[in-house]
Amino acid sequence: MKLDHQIIARIITEGAHVLDLGCGNGELLAVLEKEKNALVQGIELNDEQMHICVERGLTVLQGDIESGLVDYPDQSFDYIILNQIMQEIKAADFVIAESLRVGKRVIVGFPNFAHIKARLTLLFAGKTPINEALPYYWFETPNIRFLTIRDFTDYCLKKNIHIEQACYLGKSKPVHILPNLLALNAVFVITKGGAQSA
Repeated sequence: MKLDHQIIARIITEGAHVLDLGCGNGELLAVLEKEKNALVQGIELNDEQMHICVERGLTVLQGDIESGLVDYPDQSFDYIILNQIMQEIKAADFVIAESLRVGKRVIVGFPNFAHIKARLTLLFAGKTPINEALPYYWFETPNIRFLTIRDFTDYCLKKNIHIEQACYLGKSKPVHILPNLLALNAVFVITKGGAQSA
C-alpha cells in the first residue's frame, strides 16, 4: 500500500462517512471500506478510472469537482479527501472551501515541489524535476501548479484554516525534520478556522 494511503487510513476513524474527490481508480476508497468499515463515496471525472471503481464495487459519481459540491449539504461527511489532486486543478481555493463546507475534516495530500532533489535539479541541471512525487516530464504532466509545504501552510494561515494534523512523507517513511526541504509528499488534516482538535 502506498505510504500516503497508509497515513490516510490511520487518520480516518472507524465507520466514518468519507467522500474522495478525484478518487482515481478507487484504490484508497477500497482500503478505507475494508480496513476502516468506512461508508465511502467518490467523485471522478475520468471515464476509465470511474469504471475501475465500479468494478471494485464502489459508489462513484462522474463529475467535475471544480464545479462545486452543490448537491451535498453542509457537514454531510466526516472526511473529504483531496489526495494528489491539488496540483491538477485550476480552482483549488474554491474546491478547498467547498470541501470544508461539506466535510467536518478535509484531508489534503500533495507532492512537495520544494524537496531538495527538485531544488537541486532546477539549480544545477536547469530542468524541470522528475522524482518519485513528480514523475512526469513537463510535456506530459497533468500538473498545472507546483506547490510546497510552506505554500500550503501560508495559505491556511491567510484563509484562517486550522491545520489539525500534518504528516510529511519521504520515499518509504515519515519525515520529521525540515519537511519543506526533505519531504516528497505531505498529508494535512484541516478544518474551518477556530476548530479544536478532537
